[in-house]
Amino acid sequence: MIVGFALLLRTGFPSASISPQEAARNIEKTLASLCSLRADFEQSYFSASLATPLVEKGTLFLQKPDRMRWEYREPERNVYVYKEGVSLAYFPEDNQIFRHTLSPEEKDWAVFSLLTGRAELIETYTIEAAEFPTDKKSSVQIKLIPLEEGELSYILIETDPRTWLLEKAVFLDWAGNKQEFRFSGFKLNPRFDAGVFELDVPPGCEIIDDLPPDKNR
Repeated sequence: MIVGFALLLRTGFPSASISPQEAARNIEKTLASLCSLRADFEQSYFSASLATPLVEKGTLFLQKPDRMRWEYREPERNVYVYKEGVSLAYFPEDNQIFRHTLSPEEKDWAVFSLLTGRAELIETYTIEAAEFPTDKKSSVQIKLIPLEEGELSYILIETDPRTWLLEKAVFLDWAGNKQEFRFSGFKLNPRFDAGVFELDVPPGCEIIDDLPPDKNR
């Protein structure tokens, strides 16, 4: 048991008895079973054009099948709401709201697909065990390599084997840019007020639309 625990701390994988594919199934099954989710997040963006990574923090609200709110608090307050195929982005400093219809690619945004449990990991990715820096004492780490060529080179995932919730997801694209999400403070299946997925338009706010006429309202 002592040797096994030491191996867990070193590799991030709980034991040889669970394969990366089984871990992926457990993550997907757990997230697919949820109706709603609330979590704190830290989002970091690394790029060759940036001297230091851009780090943002906030709260995520997710309601299946198609409602999501990313409420950024640091370093600036911004709000992104996705519902019923429409994206709304509110930038308080500029007093502007941008609205547009989500493209198929945006609807299949990788982190959204992962969080909703509809990513079809086994069918979409080659799944391997992974080892990358972590501050967790006990975690499972896997690497997802897309079977079809696209913008993403691979995805790294870290999860707690006691819950199988998505604690970290790292997306690396072919240009070498990296986007990292860390999730914590999970609340599972909370009941949200309908207003969570609405934007209160302040007086004088400029609304910039790219919606078809039947969706303009």
